[in-house]
Amino acid sequence: MMKQSIYSLTQDKLKAWFEEHGEKKFRATQVWDWLYVKRVRTFDEMSNLGKGTIDLLNENFDMSPLTEVVVQESKDGTIKYLFQLEDKNMIETVLMRHEYGLSVCVTTQVGCNIGCTFCASGLLTKQRDLSAGEIVAQIMQVQFYLDQQGNGDRVSHIVVMGIGEPFDNYDNVMDFLRTVNDKNGLAIGARHMTVSTSGLVHKMYEFADEGIQVNLALSLHAPNNEVRTSMMRINRSNPVEKLMEAVDYYLEKTNRKITFEYIMISNVNDRPEHAHELGELLKNKKKLCYVNLIPYNPVSEHDQYSRSSKADMKTFHEILSKYGVNNVVRKEQGTDIDAACGQLRSKQIKKKERRTVKN
Repeated sequence: MMKQSIYSLTQDKLKAWFEEHGEKKFRATQVWDWLYVKRVRTFDEMSNLGKGTIDLLNENFDMSPLTEVVVQESKDGTIKYLFQLEDKNMIETVLMRHEYGLSVCVTTQVGCNIGCTFCASGLLTKQRDLSAGEIVAQIMQVQFYLDQQGNGDRVSHIVVMGIGEPFDNYDNVMDFLRTVNDKNGLAIGARHMTVSTSGLVHKMYEFADEGIQVNLALSLHAPNNEVRTSMMRINRSNPVEKLMEAVDYYLEKTNRKITFEYIMISNVNDRPEHAHELGELLKNKKKLCYVNLIPYNPVSEHDQYSRSSKADMKTFHEILSKYGVNNVVRKEQGTDIDAACGQLRSKQIKKKERRTVKN
């Protein structure tokens, strides 16, 4: 039986665990400091803990739930990691370098069941949710890499936009956010974190009620139900009008901006009429919304789709701007490696399958 990752526990849960096991609460504060400030790799390095406490930790917890399988580095400094979990499943994590800091994109599920027809993540169906600890460990693995470089760099921003639907793994994602935001640990600012959802409406309401400063992004990708349903199966149960009601609730409850993600696919959702329709949809929210126009990363298994031309993206951007809707064509990163989310994992699994067939 696999041990629980120590990274799965928020500081409050760690304090409660120590009390349940007859230890003082302050032990949790000590362990927390070793994990996230000193960033040790084993419990045995926690030198201010007694042997009994260290033995207790070793008996109950794991500190290394991820094993590095493949690392790809782009010319622009983007690094893509393929990690293997203890059950041999694989996930992807990406480090991106921006002018404003170092951002990490984390995965929340093994595979995905949302069924977006353009996405590499959904090529392999969901096997399970990641634990909070497996999500936190992705940040730790990247931070360990940065520590080894000796430049004093730290992860400053997080986007929860990797493989899987974060709101389909809601409780673990929330524990992850609380852990990395903890001021006594990694202390990554809530406003420097963004969670993306494909549109689980009931969870959007719940997230709005959390009272946290973490940003929300909605993968919209189409301005109407006909086009969106053809691209995203989830739209059948969470149609555009329901999404907009949830968006309105979120904006009223939080008074925080929301980002709309919009992948630009040639002759599918990038026509001038789509831009006008999107402008009409968002014009009354323009003070608190922002649209990311994302160049499509082609996926060989979805060869019915191709990237919008630069001219079409420029026209789309200009039309939206006339409605007063803030929008930008997102700068691409990591285009010389497996850029689309899920591609690296999919390739690795296919390699293993080919080796198995040969043997």
